[in-house]
Amino acid sequence: MSKDFDIQSYMTKGVERVVKDSLRATFKNPKESIFMGKFALATKKASDIRKKYEAEDLHVPPFLIASITSNCNLHCAGCYSRENEATKDCEPVNQLTDAQWLDIFNEAEALGISFILLAGGEPLLRKDVIKAAAKKPNILFPIFTNGVFISDEYFELFDNNRNLVPIMSIEGHKEATDNRRGAGIYDKLISNMEKFKANNQIFGNSVTVTTENIDDVLSDDFISMLQGYGCKAVIFVEYVPVSDESKELALTEEMEEKLRQRIAVLRDSYEDIVFISFPGDEKSSGGCVAAGRGFFHINSHGAAEPCPFSPFSDTNVLELGLKGAISSKLFNSLQSGDILMDDHVGGCVLYEKRDQVQALLG
Repeated sequence: MSKDFDIQSYMTKGVERVVKDSLRATFKNPKESIFMGKFALATKKASDIRKKYEAEDLHVPPFLIASITSNCNLHCAGCYSRENEATKDCEPVNQLTDAQWLDIFNEAEALGISFILLAGGEPLLRKDVIKAAAKKPNILFPIFTNGVFISDEYFELFDNNRNLVPIMSIEGHKEATDNRRGAGIYDKLISNMEKFKANNQIFGNSVTVTTENIDDVLSDDFISMLQGYGCKAVIFVEYVPVSDESKELALTEEMEEKLRQRIAVLRDSYEDIVFISFPGDEKSSGGCVAAGRGFFHINSHGAAEPCPFSPFSDTNVLELGLKGAISSKLFNSLQSGDILMDDHVGGCVLYEKRDQVQALLG
């Protein structure tokens, strides 16, 4: 890791940019603008809290990814979570309870964490956890959902709690989306977006970028379509190969550079949309920002993992809390070693180097 690179400064500026873009994206929506204005003040306070811990030699990341369930109703082609056997067709035993998730959200706020991305499985299957998140207005909760379970009750919940932001997965236009996610999914997503627009409610979309759909999902035709429905955030997720057969779907270096350059253009062209890339440009961020550098992952059983694509853990938050997870031996080893800085093929260095990550566990 470059001695000149300051991860705290880099992540803080990243948060400030996301909040600034969000304020700009919601400028014409009074209800949303009021929330984002309050949230901007909350992120400043959270940043000060993180700086205090930094001075005490504890680096607290501003982001957290929480997989609140292992259950999912879909079987998307090439799903990394099913390949890792982290996702099932039914709710497994020993999942964290609603109260335990609320405890985690409370500690996250106390540590200065500003964003908690709720994932799964399908997170909307855990309605009471979503309601617990609603109680924490100083934290923004993007909810990564396939959109199938969005109902009138959820439309009302999202409307009354603007810190809950549904991020619906879409793979491009109808053929690409239904081919990967199942017949009828695209039409359900369009129906959801139409209702969000009619209700003047904020939502976003996540797009898994592969060698097959990169031109489509980066096109003005696709982005303009999402904009027309009222989408306020597009999160591009670079495809991570889960088997030898799926490696051909992972972006080449040229495609990764194309994605970065195109996002820069989209940010200038579509000022009412926030554009984020995950894992993004690791070169500009001094390497991968997982394993507590910029974020880490909690699975549905409470295990603290470097990221969703790297399901290895030596710490459970039920035993040591978030502070203990941040200080775990595995995270410290990854942050002080070379793996996060290594060259790799595909969207995630920790997945590419998973044998080395597992070796750190002994």
